[in-house]
Amino acid sequence: MLLADFFIVTTVTNLNNDNLPRLMQPTLTGKTLELRPLQPEHEQGLLDAAADGQLWNMTVTVVPGPQTMGAFIAAALESRAGGTVMPFVIVKRDTGRIVGSTRFWKIDRINRKLEIGHTWLSQSMQRTGVNTEAKYLLLSHAFEAMQCVRVQLTTDESNEKSRAAILGIGAKLEGIVRLERIMPDGRKRNSARFSIIDDEWLEVKALLERKMAR
Repeated sequence: MLLADFFIVTTVTNLNNDNLPRLMQPTLTGKTLELRPLQPEHEQGLLDAAADGQLWNMTVTVVPGPQTMGAFIAAALESRAGGTVMPFVIVKRDTGRIVGSTRFWKIDRINRKLEIGHTWLSQSMQRTGVNTEAKYLLLSHAFEAMQCVRVQLTTDESNEKSRAAILGIGAKLEGIVRLERIMPDGRKRNSARFSIIDDEWLEVKALLERKMAR
């Protein structure tokens, strides 16, 4: 599979930095998905997506609910304006329905690295191939358009489902970051840290393409 057959970028949103050329947030388009830059008008679509499984009740990750979605979007847009975050909504192309959210964050343009995180999917979209395609689009843009040398992913040490999914896309476990964050319920969370580096990208890309071809 050629990248051109699967991956289209449309630049729509500027991320400013005083010392570097203007950075553009793209819309990433695949065979079944579009990853669109997050906008305030996506609030209801995101709420509907999170209601599929009442994801805001999860304890191993943080998914916004009816009381917190507005603040979630506002904080993401503020970080985008600062040039360190690219927040996306995940949209099914056949229906136009929002089915989740993800983002690039901790964008470090000097050292050409970033993290993929804040990813969540409607319960009915889990284990359907949506996550694989979304990660393919994000990683393709990170390594091929942004020329990253490192992409990292982080999840709760106790979230076995998420850890397995990250290993399944070809990332390597680097270790456990102790007490990496405090969760909304006050729990001190250890986090599992994974990464993919530029030398590994072609192998990871081929793995993801094989998965999507099944």
